[in-house]
Amino acid sequence: MNLLSAKNLSHTFEYQLFSNVSLELQAKESIAIIGTSGSGKSTLLNILSTLLKPIEGSVSIFGEDVLKMSKKRLAQIKRDELGLVFQSHYLFKGFSALENLEVAAMLSNQNIDDELLKKLNILEAINQKVTELSGGQQQRVSIARVLTKKPRILFVDEPTGNLDKSTANDVMNIFFEYIDKNNAGMILVTHDEELAHRCHKVYRVHNKELEVLK
Repeated sequence: MNLLSAKNLSHTFEYQLFSNVSLELQAKESIAIIGTSGSGKSTLLNILSTLLKPIEGSVSIFGEDVLKMSKKRLAQIKRDELGLVFQSHYLFKGFSALENLEVAAMLSNQNIDDELLKKLNILEAINQKVTELSGGQQQRVSIARVLTKKPRILFVDEPTGNLDKSTANDVMNIFFEYIDKNNAGMILVTHDEELAHRCHKVYRVHNKELEVLK
């Protein structure tokens, strides 16, 4: 099943970042996008995740053209179907880790999964204030918050930057297991080529183009 289709995307700030970029994401599939800093890979992820409009081209999610969606429909898809994981965690700092998860669960009408919290090794710290957690713990709470809402597409930007190698691999295993069990898909941006090559497809933004590496 096709989850996302991007056709002929181009984007420019002061200079052209990339042009004529096309890709497709299927259910149970993972895509990695790599590239040097400033190459445009995070901008591309922002376009694919509907956070940014492309200068040219189109993005369709579940067969619907994003630019032709009503504001209400787009907001509903963002709330219920898309999960965004950033290196900056954007947690509610005045809340505990549990309260952050409860907000996500309430908004998406889902339950908090204790097994997920165990796998992320945050169950014992769940009642602590966010400000009392380490950077790695905050990142894992952020990941738990996103997965709690059961999104159909994960957009993941450098998710393991605050994590040691072993924990990073554990987190990636959780992502891969999630998309397989939930018929979901994932688009990952990373500097880590070893991590990238664990995905089904690997692309590189280079010389303003999207190169297929795998």
